Amino acid sequence: MFFCAGWVDAVWDFEFTETEPLDAAIVIKNGSKEFKTLYSLLLPYMTDTESVWTVFGDNGVSVKSLVAVLSYFILGGKSKTASVQQRISALQASSLYLLLLGIPGSVVNKMFHQILFDTCLNTVSNCWPQSLVKKRKKDTLKSSQADGKRSKPHRKDNDEMEVDEDEEQEEEVHLSPQDLLKIREGVVLLVKSLLRLLLKFPLKDEPQSADNCVQVLLDSASIYRDIDDMRTMPELAYYGLWLLCSSNHGDEKVSLRRVFHRVLYVILMMSKGESGKPSLMMATQAVLAARDQAIGFVSHVVDELKEPALPFLRILLQHISFRMVDKTDYRTHGAQAVAKLLAKMPCGDYASFIKWLFDYSRQAKVAYRMFALDVSMALLEQPEREANENLDAELVSFLSHRFLVHNMVFGRRSDASPTVRGHALTCLAQCLDLPSMNATRSIKELFPTSESLSHTYIYICMYVHMHKAPNTSSKDTMALLKHRVSDPKTNVRKCALQAMMGLLKHNVIMLSEENLAVLSERTRDPALSVKKKALQCLMDLLAAHPENSLVQKAWLRGVVPAVVDAESSVQEKALECLEQTILSQVKSHGSYSYRDAQQTLTWDLLGLLCDNCQDLGRYFSRAFTVWSKQNKFTAAFINNLISHTEAEHATGAWLLLSKVASSCPRLDYGKILDAWDDLVRSKNVTVTTSCHILCVIGDIGEHLNEDTKSRIVGECPSSNQKLNYALQTFLNQHCGELVSLCEAYLSKSLIDRSFEYYCKASINWIFCHLYTLGVASLHCPSKVGKRIVLLVQSVLTSSVEQQSEELAGSQPLSQFKASSMPSSVRAHAVITLGKLCLQHEELTRKYLPAFARELELCSELAVRSNVVVVMCDLCVRYTNMVDRYVPNVSACLRDKEPLIRKQTLTMLTNLLQEEYVKWKGSLFFRFIAVLVDSDPTIASLCEYCLVHLLLKKNPVMFSQHFIECIFHFNSYEKHKTYNNFPQTKAKFSLKGAQNKERRFTIYRFLLVHFTDAQRFNITIKISQNILACFVDGELPLDGDGAAVLAETFGILSLKEIKLSALSGAAGAGGDEPQEDEQMAMAKAVMQVAQKKVVSQVQKKVFIESMIPIIINLKSMLEQKRSPVLKDLMGYLQLTMQDYRSEVKEFFAADEQLAVELEYNLKMYEKEKEQEMEAQMAHCSLGGDAASGGTPVSTRPSNGGRSSRRPQPPRPAHPKTCPVRQVQLLAAYKHNAFVPTY
Repeated sequence: MFFCAGWVDAVWDFEFTETEPLDAAIVIKNGSKEFKTLYSLLLPYMTDTESVWTVFGDNGVSVKSLVAVLSYFILGGKSKTASVQQRISALQASSLYLLLLGIPGSVVNKMFHQILFDTCLNTVSNCWPQSLVKKRKKDTLKSSQADGKRSKPHRKDNDEMEVDEDEEQEEEVHLSPQDLLKIREGVVLLVKSLLRLLLKFPLKDEPQSADNCVQVLLDSASIYRDIDDMRTMPELAYYGLWLLCSSNHGDEKVSLRRVFHRVLYVILMMSKGESGKPSLMMATQAVLAARDQAIGFVSHVVDELKEPALPFLRILLQHISFRMVDKTDYRTHGAQAVAKLLAKMPCGDYASFIKWLFDYSRQAKVAYRMFALDVSMALLEQPEREANENLDAELVSFLSHRFLVHNMVFGRRSDASPTVRGHALTCLAQCLDLPSMNATRSIKELFPTSESLSHTYIYICMYVHMHKAPNTSSKDTMALLKHRVSDPKTNVRKCALQAMMGLLKHNVIMLSEENLAVLSERTRDPALSVKKKALQCLMDLLAAHPENSLVQKAWLRGVVPAVVDAESSVQEKALECLEQTILSQVKSHGSYSYRDAQQTLTWDLLGLLCDNCQDLGRYFSRAFTVWSKQNKFTAAFINNLISHTEAEHATGAWLLLSKVASSCPRLDYGKILDAWDDLVRSKNVTVTTSCHILCVIGDIGEHLNEDTKSRIVGECPSSNQKLNYALQTFLNQHCGELVSLCEAYLSKSLIDRSFEYYCKASINWIFCHLYTLGVASLHCPSKVGKRIVLLVQSVLTSSVEQQSEELAGSQPLSQFKASSMPSSVRAHAVITLGKLCLQHEELTRKYLPAFARELELCSELAVRSNVVVVMCDLCVRYTNMVDRYVPNVSACLRDKEPLIRKQTLTMLTNLLQEEYVKWKGSLFFRFIAVLVDSDPTIASLCEYCLVHLLLKKNPVMFSQHFIECIFHFNSYEKHKTYNNFPQTKAKFSLKGAQNKERRFTIYRFLLVHFTDAQRFNITIKISQNILACFVDGELPLDGDGAAVLAETFGILSLKEIKLSALSGAAGAGGDEPQEDEQMAMAKAVMQVAQKKVVSQVQKKVFIESMIPIIINLKSMLEQKRSPVLKDLMGYLQLTMQDYRSEVKEFFAADEQLAVELEYNLKMYEKEKEQEMEAQMAHCSLGGDAASGGTPVSTRPSNGGRSSRRPQPPRPAHPKTCPVRQVQLLAAYKHNAFVPTY
């Protein structure tokens, strides 16, 4: 068949980039079959001695025309709208062209053309439907956005491009499964043709083509990796890559570098698009399979080539380390890849790379240090290497697991990044679960105990000459770990708990009360996630050591109190732990076996609750209250408990019965009474068990008849006085006798004329009777008469003659007569009187004024302390009645005794949390004043209560009271709205220059905990409610007013009042992992945009609200020659630094003020430059000063003013740029709060 010579020449002239249509008369029928036939006819010529080129010449076939026709079909498949037949023809034509190149003589006949060759290689990607690839890319994008980081905002152009791409996708030809199968066959044929070509045709002179071959082979392996019937395709592709690594296709080093560079992105699970920028792919099963194949290929190359491939393997591993993305899954897979490839290195290269990895682990980027930890963990899973004779002595230490544990993992324990610190601690805990005994032994070296010291001593002696000694002692290491448990960052605390649990679980550190308390205390951590982690760690530790009593006690101390946690999810977690460990493990006594570890653990825990952990009873009762609402107590559960009341676990069984009896109306009373009868006959009855039994009897008492009740009372052992008292108390039948007994004893003791002698001899008995009287009165308030109340009052007054019903309750109890009783007895009397008041409202109304006066006049510490406790308890019972006396209680926040101040702070916090007390009157200001208490521990406690307890309940609490704080702490009462309280303010006043530092400490604390919206609003409110009042004349500008006004400008000048969006503080969380460059840039762009918008809003408000008031206020201050003018100018100077170029625009209404501000700003900037130059000169001349020269000073003399500052030119107007403004600059630089002269 002959073709037009002009058409053929045109194709060659265009270098196969485009072709003209073939002549309409030329029709190729059944193109696919003809291509296959031609391919099968030409295939034998690759090995036959007969030349195909001779055959072409004998039959008049032009090679040039043949290549042109093949290019026509190859280019026909490039379009996205190409039909199925065009794509198949393109693949077959490409395969035919590659086959012809492989036939000997192709070079002589000039068959090879680089552009056409590259086009043939690209046919694979052109003919395969791109919709599948783009779908994979979209899934990848969604997965990256789901990781929690904000993606870079899309530009409008990109959006338009995406729309265009979608339109193109809509125009793309739909391919059926049969069509895809045909295309697959064509791709297989092309790849096989390429492999035949690589065996025959060298590419050493065509490096670009060789690089394209590498890319096509990797693409072929990746496209078909998820097809079941194409499992051999990756093998063909990697066989082609192996062929490209040979010297036939160029220098071996160049070939290895080329292939490894392309394989790098497969291992990193990235794909390079048309832009050439790698993008992350989803870690699907197919992608992971391709990664494993790439790792296997690299391992094969290293095994075959050995020494020549090692340098490139090292480079590949280094590139993996530096290009790894900071995502957990990808880091883990990348670390596993590095570990597998490192296994192919000999000892010398392995040790050298570990040395490099150690340096890499100390890089500044957080992602590098995180990946180094993951690689270390992957290497620890492999067997430890042994040094050979030829290894350098300096590299021997890098082979051991000990180096990885001590230097790579534990060495990051104090990293600057909290993310790295936490990950290092997590890795430390994971090391203990590894099968490597060397890793476990290395950790035990870091935490040697008395038990493990002898076992590790021999090992340490063996390696003492080869390894460096640990940097820290065991005590320092343990102290550091405990310090990490209380780290400021939440993530670090969680990881430290995990590490602590692992060390305890594997007996690396001792199971002591001190170490176990670290876990149990963290269940009360401020962070929710830490509390949950602590609960889980306690569960894991209990599962590992169920028989250890210390672990059991620590578990109870941590889990049981969490039932009443403020977070509902923590309560649910604690209840789940209790139900799983205790409630669900109660079986009948017949099915109990001491070999059952779970049941044994349950009864051991219940035994501790009855013995050493009785203080947890109220929390334990709370759990049963919740379970009762969930109907957890079935009849079978109750019967199982009753079956244990006659066995060795009777104590625990009665404990559970006492908790569930009140919520189980269908109890078998007969079985309980039988169990009671059996227990009464026993002589081994403890007080705790007796109380639990009485609780059960009390709950079912209303269902018993009188004869049964009498029989129960009569059967109590008379010799067991404690049981008798407990029974009498619970059934409320003999409390009256106890009250009468105490009344008789106190009456005899107090009325006896030899009172003082008798009291000194029997002081402890008075304690007992006062305490018993108070407790018994709670159970039988009807038995308490007026005589008993007067007796208790007499202990306080020690004046029996003056105890009468007409006693003025509003008078202090200690004013009638000097008390001869010790203060400890009087303190007990206060508690007893408080218990009496709890049951009698009339007594409360009578004695509340007396309690309040005692707080003011009593000089005894114990009495005042107990009065505070009593009044706060009465506030819970009689809230409205005690409300008027809250100022008397809050006045104790300024008590001279730290104990009372601390106790008052704690109890007021509890009342405020439960809303028994409101933030009314001066309570907030008295509370907030504790921030500057003379005792640092009390100030710190106040900060904790405000921020972590009260502010969460009322987030606007600080902003609501901020303006009033200014008036209150300056004792300014002339404002019509603020600071108009009836309570005395002198005790809490912070007025005066001597208290300025303390006032501003409070202001800063409040502003730091403002939101940006609150900071914005408070600035406006300050201008409207303070500055505007002075301008309008509502507040006089006298001495007190000037002080308030000056302090207001000082507050406006604080950096804490600036919006965090403008100061750059937003989004600077230390717990977040360091982002890559792209994400960091996107975040920076968002912050800049946010800052610009907020700045414009703030600028508008400043112009409309602040500037008119400032101008009027400046004019008024100038007229009155007030010294507050310097504070106003200082505030403006500081504020206008952000609007340096807009001063004239802002103050167009006051040109003089604008000129002064511009001049002040220029002088301030000039002074800063001079100061910087002086500091630099001081650094450079430091040696001369030290050798005897004149030292260079950077601080101005003359009281803070520079004597060499150039004077400004004197303006024509006498008031423009006054000298005091020049002096203001020097004073402003050295003032901590506000500018002063």
